[in-house]
Amino acid sequence: MGSSNRRHRTVAVLAALAAASGLALSACGSSSAGSGPPVLTWYINPDGGGSDPTKGGQAQLAKECTDASQGRYSIKIQLLPNSASDQRQQLLRRLAAKDTGTDLMSMDPVFVAEFAQAGFLDPVPAADADTFTRNAVKPSVEASTWKGKLIAAPMWANTQLLWYRKSVAKAAGLDMNQPVTWSQVIEAAKSQNKTIGVQAKRYEGYMVWINALVAGAGGQIIENPGASGDQLRFGLDSPSGQAAAAVIQKVAQQGVAGPAMGSLDETAALDLFSSEATSGFLVNWPYVWAALPGNKVPFIDDVGWARYPQTVQGQPSRPPFGGIELGVNAVSPHKAEAWDAIKCITTPAHQKLYMLGTGNPAADKTVYDDPEIKKQFPMAELIRESLDAAAPRPLTQYYGDVSSAIQRVFSPPSSVDPNTTPRDAANLISAVLKGDALL
Repeated sequence: MGSSNRRHRTVAVLAALAAASGLALSACGSSSAGSGPPVLTWYINPDGGGSDPTKGGQAQLAKECTDASQGRYSIKIQLLPNSASDQRQQLLRRLAAKDTGTDLMSMDPVFVAEFAQAGFLDPVPAADADTFTRNAVKPSVEASTWKGKLIAAPMWANTQLLWYRKSVAKAAGLDMNQPVTWSQVIEAAKSQNKTIGVQAKRYEGYMVWINALVAGAGGQIIENPGASGDQLRFGLDSPSGQAAAAVIQKVAQQGVAGPAMGSLDETAALDLFSSEATSGFLVNWPYVWAALPGNKVPFIDDVGWARYPQTVQGQPSRPPFGGIELGVNAVSPHKAEAWDAIKCITTPAHQKLYMLGTGNPAADKTVYDDPEIKKQFPMAELIRESLDAAAPRPLTQYYGDVSSAIQRVFSPPSSVDPNTTPRDAANLISAVLKGDALL
């Protein structure tokens, strides 16, 4: 099946989703149909702040920006599900149904291309583009752009660090003041009978790890972002894909990810690192720093942080990239007000408030110079450096299929073989996009 038929199939799926949820969505039209200022509905991802407007989360930003509008509009929040896949499905249903009661939304960076290609997002007004991008870290701008147009606004950006026990690294003779490789970290953990917390469950976190490993070896999973399905070129079946698979294979074969490597997500990996008996190394997001005291970890003073490990020695690592971009529904009757609200939500002051309240790093690089940020996050400079060097996941309208295919072929991690797994993953992606295989 060619790309034209695939587009028709996608439209049909979206239409079915819309029809299936039509009754529910019909009651979700514009909440300002009557008199008075518009009420903007903002669909937010869970961020620890919940719906409490005093916890520093998106709910507090909604309240503060409502107050700042001086009666021109108000913002109400609706909470999306926890998992990224469920967030995508709920947003797609509303957008495909042309739900005018959805005004602005918090999106995982990988949603932007798919939503934009379908025409669901209102492009950023030209007059606001510089405001949103002037001081933003490069990957967040790339993730907010589709086919040369800025489609979303960076709100917060995320990256992973290498967390480690200082005593373990020292005993293994590992100099953490210098860049370290995955092989060195694996050998250090093995020599000390300690673990490395990774994300290798069959879910999006595993795709994040695979992408960072491929990028760290100088490659790209998709070499021509934005191309149609039958024209995409894949970079997995290559030396960089093989180097990435070799790292996963070595972690699995050496047993340093614990007995249940294939079930590790961010939380399970953090729990592994929090156990004094097994704690050695961990790759995870900056929320770890706030989570460790909550886990009652007794060795806080023994915890260090460093840049993400190199896939290939001597080649700078490309840490993972995540975060949230803000978009406006193309059929919202209040697009001008929604973009005005986003300008308020993404100011440096609000990005700082959000980082202090939730632990989610700012997309604006100037925030990291703030003394309060440096005090709460002593690794702030490393976070900023890692964000600038981070590798976004593939920017493609077919991202869901690409990610699902890679997760499937690379699972379980104990089965990964550098000689076959990257090639098999590339072949499955190609077959799925042609309509010759199903996921």
